[in-house]
Parts: sequence; C-alpha cells; structure tokens
Amino acid sequence: MSKEHGKSIFQDKISRREMLKITGFGTAGAIIGASGLGGILTAVGANPFIDDDESVDNKEKFYGKHQSGILTKGPEHVYFVSLNCDATSKTELQELFKLWTKQSAAMMNGRKIEEYDQNTLLPPTDTGEAVGLDAAHLTLTFGVGPSLFEKTSLGLKGKQPSELKDLPHFPKDQLDEQYVGGDICIQACADNPQVAFHAIRNLVRSGRGKVTMRWSQVGFNTYEKKDKKKMTPRNLFAFRDGTGNVNVDDPVETNGIVFVQRGESASWLTGGTYLAVRRIQMHLETWDRTALREQEATFGRHRETGAPLGRIDEFEDMAIERKKDGDFIVPVDSHVHLIKQVKDRILRRSFSYSDGVNPKTGAFDAGLLFLSFQKHPNQFINIQNALGRNDKLNEYITHRGSALFACFPGVEKGSYIGSALFN
Repeated sequence: MSKEHGKSIFQDKISRREMLKITGFGTAGAIIGASGLGGILTAVGANPFIDDDESVDNKEKFYGKHQSGILTKGPEHVYFVSLNCDATSKTELQELFKLWTKQSAAMMNGRKIEEYDQNTLLPPTDTGEAVGLDAAHLTLTFGVGPSLFEKTSLGLKGKQPSELKDLPHFPKDQLDEQYVGGDICIQACADNPQVAFHAIRNLVRSGRGKVTMRWSQVGFNTYEKKDKKKMTPRNLFAFRDGTGNVNVDDPVETNGIVFVQRGESASWLTGGTYLAVRRIQMHLETWDRTALREQEATFGRHRETGAPLGRIDEFEDMAIERKKDGDFIVPVDSHVHLIKQVKDRILRRSFSYSDGVNPKTGAFDAGLLFLSFQKHPNQFINIQNALGRNDKLNEYITHRGSALFACFPGVEKGSYIGSALFN
C-alpha cells in the first residue's frame, strides 16, 4: 500500500471512535480542544503571542501589571470555579498555564480559543456558544490554593507563602464540604453570562486530564444608573452592597490595600493579591417577614438610599453618637457598625446567586457569592472575626462555602499566567 493511499484511507474512512482512540480523547493525557490532531500532538505548551486588540468592542486588557477582574469596574456576571489539580509534574502544570494564557487572551479579544480545524472528524476546537457575541468586558482571574502546594509531585512546597493557608472556622460557620477549598480557581466576569460560561467551559475542557472541577458558582449584579454611572448594586435583601469600597482608580489605595508589594509575601506573588471566597446562603423567607425598621437596624443603613441611619446620602460618614434617649443612632450590633470598628479594609466584589429551590425546605436556594481581594488574608479574617456572633445579620444568613487563593500578578506580553511561580 502506498503512503498516499494509506493517507487517503486515514482521512476518509477512519471512524469517529477510532479517531478518539488515536488522539487520546477523554483520557488523562489529552488536552481536549487545544487544536486539531496536529495541535493536540505537537502544540501542547506552545504559547503563541496574542496581543490585546484595542479595536475590539467592549474589551478589557489581558496584559498588565495586575490580572484583569480585580480592579475592573461594575462586573455584571460571574462564573467562579474551584478546581482540583490532577497534573503529575510541575512541567505539566506549567504547560497548562501557558495554554490557558493563549486561550484567555483570545477570548478576552472576543475570539474563539482557536480557529476550527478543517477536519470534521474531530470535535470543534471551540465550543462555539459565544460566536457572534462581542468581548462583553470579559475578564479572567487565576489563583492557586494552599492545597496545591501539598502535592509532592509538583515540587512547589518551597514556594508556598506563609500567609496562604485555609481560612479559620468563624463563628456561625456551617460549611458544606462541596463548597470548600480548591487547588486552582478561575474567576470569569462579563456583561453577558454566556460569555463568562463559555470562558470557563473552554478552559476546563482544555485542561481535562490536568484539572477537574471541584465546585462552582454563578452570580449576577444589576446596576441602577445615574448620569450614565453605575451605582452601588443591591443584594437580594434589597440593600446596597459595597458602599465603602476601595477606590480602584487610586493606586495609593489599591497598593496599600489590595496588591502585594515587594517583600510582603513570596516573591512570585508581588503584584498579586489574596482572594477570599465565601458562599453565603440568605434566608429570604425569614427576611421577608421582618419589619423594615428591623431590616434597617440589621444593616445600619436606610434601605431606599443606602445612607447610614440618621444620614441622607449613601456615602456620608456614619453617625456613631447616641440619641437623646441613650440609644445609638446606628445599633452597635448592626452589620455596618461592627465592620467600622475594624481598621482593615478589603476590595469587595460580591455577586448575588439563585440556584433554584432547596429540596429539603422548599425555600429559595439563594444568597451571596462574597469575593474580596486583599494584600494579606488577615484583612478579611479580622473583619469576619469582628462580626463574630454579635452581627444581627447572622439571624438571616449562613456561611456555606469558604476558600482562599493567591491570585497571580498580571501577565507581561510574551510571558504566561503564573510564570514567576514556575521559574
């Protein structure tokens, strides 16, 4: 049989099942959808440079000093996923991050992770559900958890920052193990939920055999606009969420609160940040039976305006003095008052979620995906401890999920996500 004849049979007669066997599709060693057959066999680990295309509509920059999705203003939808790492060597994990860099840059430019292969016997390289949609301000943020450094086959133990360890058990925690921890996290934010889902789907797909999904959460924010400016979003209790947040336009504030500076943690994390994640169930039915006055006393703010009790504007300083009858204007056990007693600050990025009906109670399975970025985990820990058992809001919420991740610094052009960790 001639080589040409054999090639023709391979191209025209091979069955789909035989092709999957040849490519290793579905096995631990394959990176599904990296490209066509040749791409799967030869291009793993390649990191072709994809630049930020400034002509793309609704685009956020991929390259920079810090990762996207941290200082980005007004994120509307999130798809957060926590992953288990199944890679068996540091090199294998490093190659995955190189591949993810290429794919992330492409998707943030509103493109497919790779153009379709002409061979229709192969699965499409991109799952395709975002075709025809623009970049939708997609941002992608990657981090690693403390458990990743415990995997001896990766040889990363000496790189673990002393600050990167599981969050402590806080008062009132009732954690569900299916929403705790993780080796790697990816946060995808976008104006379109399908764009965010597409990003996570394709990154997980291309990492098959090296990562598996541990847990995930979809969330949303809706912004009232005033003079074309997005106002502070409301949570599912109808109160504004994030009024006293960090000014992301102020580098002095962000460097002092959010980003790790040289010498403050492991060297590879300089320019990065720590991400605290909490999945908080909100007991909506109980809240809905609570009088408005009690609701406002719980938060320490007026529901309609977001202003502190005794004030008119959302951004006015809180009145902590007593009234004539001796009571405090803002109750000392209110959520906001307790937070104000702590000097630490964090960059809060929270999203509401609604996951249907709790089958055991028939109530809404809804709440808040709390995300916060800070240069040291203690900033979040101190705030959460200050809330402790005294926070009136604890009557209406239960913390079900918890995780801590170290998010890499930004990606320089020509480099890849997490390069300093591997070098």
